[in-house]
Amino acid sequence: MKLRQLFRYSLISGLILVGAHVFAQHKDSLIVFDDDPELAAFDSALVATYLNHFCFSSDTSLLNSNCYERGDVPTFSEDILRTRLDILDAGTPMALAYNEDVGKFIDLYSQRRVDLTSRVIALAEYYFPMFEQVFDKYDIPYEMRYLAVVESALNPRARSRVGAVGLWQFMPATGKMYGLRITSYVDERMDPWKSTDAACRYLRDLHERYNDWDLALAAYNSGPGNVNKAIRRSGGKKDYWSIRPYLPKETRSYVPAFIAVNYVFEHASDHNIYPCASTFSFFEVDTLMIQKTLKFDQITTFTHTSTEVLEFLNPTFKRNVIPGDGRQYALSLPVDAIGLFLANEDSIFVLNKSVEQEYVAEEESVIYYVRSGDVLGKIAQNHGVSVASIKAWNNLRSNMIHPGQKLTIYTSGNKKTSAVEPKLDKPKLETDGVYKYHIVQEGDTLWDIAKLYDGITVDHLKLLNSGLDDRLQLGQKIKIKKIS
Repeated sequence: MKLRQLFRYSLISGLILVGAHVFAQHKDSLIVFDDDPELAAFDSALVATYLNHFCFSSDTSLLNSNCYERGDVPTFSEDILRTRLDILDAGTPMALAYNEDVGKFIDLYSQRRVDLTSRVIALAEYYFPMFEQVFDKYDIPYEMRYLAVVESALNPRARSRVGAVGLWQFMPATGKMYGLRITSYVDERMDPWKSTDAACRYLRDLHERYNDWDLALAAYNSGPGNVNKAIRRSGGKKDYWSIRPYLPKETRSYVPAFIAVNYVFEHASDHNIYPCASTFSFFEVDTLMIQKTLKFDQITTFTHTSTEVLEFLNPTFKRNVIPGDGRQYALSLPVDAIGLFLANEDSIFVLNKSVEQEYVAEEESVIYYVRSGDVLGKIAQNHGVSVASIKAWNNLRSNMIHPGQKLTIYTSGNKKTSAVEPKLDKPKLETDGVYKYHIVQEGDTLWDIAKLYDGITVDHLKLLNSGLDDRLQLGQKIKIKKIS
């Protein structure tokens, strides 16, 4: 906990956000209390001291030590790049050597993607001090902070095409292995502190396995199994550049990109690259622990902090709601909003009584591989979920599935309430005097249709309807049973 926060809590005698005072409220408006002016002044002075000490700035006139003109794109010879990397390499246990592939990525970040590099350098003012605190705990090289740049461009909400999420791009299974919870309301893979702690533990474990940081990086990206196979195919060699030809294509670029990011961040001003104006530095944000259901719009009402800022500082909460599930959650706020929150905490939580308190408890995910003859309805029933949910979780646009297809299915443990499922429309029936017919509606499957009628199975429907398969059309008529 930061010094300023300790000072504030000592003065406020241990307020813990449970509410114990009278809530001042008019019928048509809420009274928002001002922060304590002396504490607010103390906060401002302390933040200024931090910022002066760390010299965070986006002022080009201060940072442009090479006197470049606006728009200049300097280039350097391979010898200069190699020399600069040799100097960086001498100060780290990481292997930061120059080669042609590294040079291509330096060119990418310093010439073709300058705007992106500028934005990421600005984000580093917020995330890097956080990373370094956690790295120190696990004795991880500080240069590993650039791994998050390669993985996510410092976007805590980043999501890959294969489902990896967060600053450190954890897959669900690996995240849970390292203690990151994923529920309907919370995804700790997007929690900057917790995901960084998990990434450090994972990297530490990988380094202990290979005793080589480059191999640990390769295993972080592609999995230890792929690294082990590459080592075998290389004849037992155990350095990254020797096994690189046997690694997945994406991983072959991974370490060169990491080395290039190290270089570009350390020599940004040499390439006429400067951070864009940053919304926050690490020292302009503080945290409070919350134990009750709390919606972001309640916080904005009393702290004048926009939803966009709350989402940036609190990416963990997927639906802009802190769930009241008996756990403590860290709420990050700008320093000047902390005082307003504490001054109005009773009002916030009295207002909270009108907020819906239900939440979905922790969910477990399973991976299901489609078998021959499977239909979504059958899979959904076997897992106690709806077809609509499976389609949403797996970005399916239709009910068509194929053998071998991988489906992610979330099943809840001890729920207080179930996730809201779409209501089924009342089935449409017709008759021709001989048979009753079901009229296919959007989202219908044979399994869903069979469940609507007592004593009817999918096999029964197929017997009654010659040539019937799983490809249903809107408005299609399906015989249900013969009229007796």
